[in-house]
Amino acid sequence: MDTMSAEVDAVHTEASTAADARGTTRTFVGNLEPSVTPEAADAAVLVVSELVTNALRHGGGTCTLGLTAHPDGIEVAVHDRSPRAPRMRTPDLTGRTGGFGWPMIKSLSRATAVSPRAGGGKTVSALLAR
Repeated sequence: MDTMSAEVDAVHTEASTAADARGTTRTFVGNLEPSVTPEAADAAVLVVSELVTNALRHGGGTCTLGLTAHPDGIEVAVHDRSPRAPRMRTPDLTGRTGGFGWPMIKSLSRATAVSPRAGGGKTVSALLAR
C-alpha cells in the first residue's frame, strides 16, 4: 500500500496553502502504480482543495493532510482543530457564502466520515475511486 502524508503550513497564504495541498496530491496520485485515471486524479485534487481550504478557513488556521492509496481507492484525510463538522446547507447562488463544497465532496466520494480527535478537533475523511 502506498502512503504519503504532508503538513499543510498555515504560514502560507490560504491560496498558496491550498495550492501546496493540490500539488502534493497531484504528485502523490501521479506516482501511484498502477496509475489512476485522469478523472480519479482530478477528483482527488478537487476534494483535497476543498477540504484543506475549509479546514484553514473554519478549523483554526492549520491542518494536516493525509493521503493513502488502497488497491481500489484513495483516502483523503484532513485533520484540523475545530470540533464542528461540515454540514449540508443551501448553496448561495450569489457567490457570497458558498455552500457548494460539502455536497460536491459527497458526490465525488464513495464514502465520507467526520471523526472527533482525542486531543480535540476532527478528521474529515473521503474515500475516492482509484
